[in-house]
Amino acid sequence: MRLLTHNMLASNVRGATTGYPLTLEATKWCTKEVELNADFIRGLLPKIDWRALVAATRALGLPELLPEDQPPEEEIFAEGAADVEGSAIRRIHHALLEVHVQEGSLVCPDTSRCFPINKGIPNMMLHEDEV
Repeated sequence: MRLLTHNMLASNVRGATTGYPLTLEATKWCTKEVELNADFIRGLLPKIDWRALVAATRALGLPELLPEDQPPEEEIFAEGAADVEGSAIRRIHHALLEVHVQEGSLVCPDTSRCFPINKGIPNMMLHEDEV
């Protein structure tokens, strides 16, 4: 599961007020290189909950990957920034698309319901009594 996916998921368990953001508890994760597409990141960034993304990277033990506050767009999309190792756009791209959670769980902040992640796939299926 990519952190992009994590950023979009919410719990629909009965009793959950928002069910978002889910707390990430990863036991196994890896990185898989993906070609950077600045236009894709530009279109995606307004839809991303920055605080949830930062919390996910911290949960994985990557506190230095992203700053607490989202960098300004001028910095992220500056001319040639995509070619600079360690630039804001490269770090955002890495966090969203290259970090893959293989095993672990997602925990609802409202109900503490645990959704398992197995082989990179989060199981968000609800039990009959949770609907």
